[in-house]
Amino acid sequence: MPERSLKLVNRQRGSADSEAPVEIPDKLFFSIGEVQKLVKVEPYVLRFWESEFPRLRPGKGPNGRRMYRKRDIETVLAIKHLLYDQGFTIAGARKALAAGSAVGGPRRHDREPLQESGGPPLEATPAPAESAAERVRTLKSELRAILTILNRRC
Repeated sequence: MPERSLKLVNRQRGSADSEAPVEIPDKLFFSIGEVQKLVKVEPYVLRFWESEFPRLRPGKGPNGRRMYRKRDIETVLAIKHLLYDQGFTIAGARKALAAGSAVGGPRRHDREPLQESGGPPLEATPAPAESAAERVRTLKSELRAILTILNRRC
């Protein structure tokens, strides 16, 4: 079986190799030491990020040691990008991750209009001439479309 690896961009502040990709080896689990070498942050930083970001929850092996998966490493790289490259605070990075805007903007389904589900597309602000009753009808329709999307995913 050929060796596959996932390439992610790892940008370091002030680094000459700011566009150097991080190659994550094709294996199931990584120790904290391996993650430290891949991501180039200290283990205490990784442990701190675990306490601050609910999305980062590596499992623990039978010996009690942290076992990171590829998705955990991707999350660590996203956190590092938000904090070091984008200049987010911890709270801001936490919100950005929750919203899905870590590296490539919002998740794909967050950007798509609701037309595909049969509902009207979302608008940023209602039209000024719209009455309160019309806004309520529009909101009901949009909520029904969201409910339809959520029911399809379950």
